[in-house]
Amino acid sequence: MSQGPRSVAILGGGPSGASLGARLASAGVRVGIFDVGKRPEIIVGESLVPAIVPFLAELGIEDDVRAYSTYKPGATFVLAGGDEVMNLRFDEVRAARTRYSYNVPRDRFDASFLAAAERRGARVLRHSARVEAVAGDRLALAPASLGAWREAMGDAPPDFVVDATGRRRMVSSLLNLAFETGPRRDTALHAHLEGVPLIREGNVHTDVLETGWSWRIPLPGRVSVGLVVNGETLAKFGNDIEEQFDNYVGYDPVIRRWGGAPRRISSVLKYTNYQLVTKRGTGPNWALLGDAFGFVDPVFSSGMLIGLDGARALAKALLSGASAESLGHYEARVTRHLRAWQRVVGHFYSGRLFTLLHVAEIAKTTRFGRALDLHFGRYLPRVFTGEASTARYGVWLLDFMCRNGLAMNDPSKLAVA
Repeated sequence: MSQGPRSVAILGGGPSGASLGARLASAGVRVGIFDVGKRPEIIVGESLVPAIVPFLAELGIEDDVRAYSTYKPGATFVLAGGDEVMNLRFDEVRAARTRYSYNVPRDRFDASFLAAAERRGARVLRHSARVEAVAGDRLALAPASLGAWREAMGDAPPDFVVDATGRRRMVSSLLNLAFETGPRRDTALHAHLEGVPLIREGNVHTDVLETGWSWRIPLPGRVSVGLVVNGETLAKFGNDIEEQFDNYVGYDPVIRRWGGAPRRISSVLKYTNYQLVTKRGTGPNWALLGDAFGFVDPVFSSGMLIGLDGARALAKALLSGASAESLGHYEARVTRHLRAWQRVVGHFYSGRLFTLLHVAEIAKTTRFGRALDLHFGRYLPRVFTGEASTARYGVWLLDFMCRNGLAMNDPSKLAVA
């Protein structure tokens, strides 16, 4: 086995970067995580799919996360202008390995990951990281960042650099890496509210709105609400993002049907660079990780899973020698994972996904349909829980059925405008 990097600089101390740092430090690699310690008031990524729970157990932080989070037993989908509700219970998913998850306050969740990395020997550098390009498509820490590294880690610069800066995409911007965007051009406005009713306690709620969709994520003492709507539409509801959020919440007929007395108790955050995937994820002494590599869409909460799965795969590649071959395997896995969720998300927006679920429910009333469900029910729900989102067959089967199994039903009736 070839010698992997002896020291790694990780730019960004979010869950994916900290998870990578914990794994490498446990194997004896000298790890410095650049993290200035500042976070936005709220962060997208509060609802976890069940496939994330084993990652928490691996790092020894599940008990910590459980103590400050909301238990998540499933997912609720509100369709057809609020007239139709579908529920997915994780404890009813056939062949599932994990039958629950959590909705997490991101400030405490991120801190749990970073603390786990420190316990395993990673050093946290409270310094803003900067990198520069050098000969042969390699990266080096910029002088000020290198000074912070040397002060904490010693004189030798890091052998390898990982960009885990999220949608800042520091390395991609520096190297002008090619990327592709999806068909949607939505804006997400995100805030915490009180007085938001829920259909099922603990469930993440996805509501298809008059335009776009929203999420409702129950957290301790509050509900996270996100509006994913075309930016031009939102611009009609006010001159700033607070006005736009508040006015749209008061306007949309589906949201009004929630009832209660929703009241915003946080500032509003805006995200616009969704559905963006970098076409190249590694170089001679660097790699992209998590949202810095690609982000598909907030629906189905896939981003955290892709980042944590990528951290495990990247640790394996680095510890096995960081060869072009091992890094290529890492890049291919993340790209395949992103592509899988792109297909699933596409079927959500087109209406094909929920049309298929309708057809499946009707089919269960027949003997032949019940027989098919024994097979389909083992794979399709586990794509949404994340357990089968890296399995080629499960994703292929869902994609195939969404394209060919609608039994002449029109999916546009359940499409997201």
